[in-house]
Amino acid sequence: MTLAPIVIFCYNRADHLQKVVESLLINEEAINSDLIIYSDGAKEGSDNTPIRQVREYIHQISGFASIKIVEQPKNIGLAKSVVGGVTEVVNQYGKIIVLEDDTVISPFFLRFMNDALDRFQDNDDVACICAYLYPVKEKLPDVFFIYGADCAVWATWKKQWQLFEPDGQKILDKIIADKSAWRFEFDGSYPYIAMLEDQIAGKNNSWAIRWYGSAFIHNKLTLYPGKSLSYNIGWDNSGTNCEAVNSYNVDLYMEPISIPKGITPRHSQKAYRAFRSFFVSLNGWPYFKQIRRRFKRRLKYFLTNK
Repeated sequence: MTLAPIVIFCYNRADHLQKVVESLLINEEAINSDLIIYSDGAKEGSDNTPIRQVREYIHQISGFASIKIVEQPKNIGLAKSVVGGVTEVVNQYGKIIVLEDDTVISPFFLRFMNDALDRFQDNDDVACICAYLYPVKEKLPDVFFIYGADCAVWATWKKQWQLFEPDGQKILDKIIADKSAWRFEFDGSYPYIAMLEDQIAGKNNSWAIRWYGSAFIHNKLTLYPGKSLSYNIGWDNSGTNCEAVNSYNVDLYMEPISIPKGITPRHSQKAYRAFRSFFVSLNGWPYFKQIRRRFKRRLKYFLTNK
């Protein structure tokens, strides 16, 4: 198995970052893996003490095959950091494992991710590997596939990352033209279209919605584990782009997950329904609102394209 480089994007949470690194070091593969850390700079006019603390810590890290640190002189934001960093690394290594500074992982995380990267590197149907599973109620297979790409503790290859479309409008236009907005939003259970529209309007700068959309419009799949190999410790309002949301908490699975031999990548309708049920349980996007909004969007598209 050829080990992929591990990339961590961090900002101003040294305590969280230390827990992430410590969980990585428990993985047997860590000592033979290259670690690359992208440290974003302080925002103009803000206290740079947390950034200094992060950088003091990352220069003390050891236990990996090699460690490379990229320190931004000023704040460029998560989206620019991730898109630029991922592009740089996959161009050099051909593949990548991505974490942010708030995700603790299982001792068998690196084995799963590297195994999946090796197994599906020549399969053009798979764009992404994800190690996080929502706390769904349904029992799912050990591994399964769903259309799109994910941003929570993920991995990909150079060829698939080249599909990333930075222009959100092009993604939205394709989704509308294909009449696939309903499926993009898991039958209207989560406001992914609204997130994409907000990105287009400059109300957010999400790279993640564009990564999901880029893979989705190309009918690419993401491989997920049936139990979560990662746990987010950032739902405590300490992060720049998160809020305290206990609904996403999961039990970290502490056993290895094997990928069955001969498995064929196919979209799992069972897993799709399980994700949909979880999104509905959040009560953040009632069906009737999405149905009304979907109708208005389609009407507008029809009136402007007839």
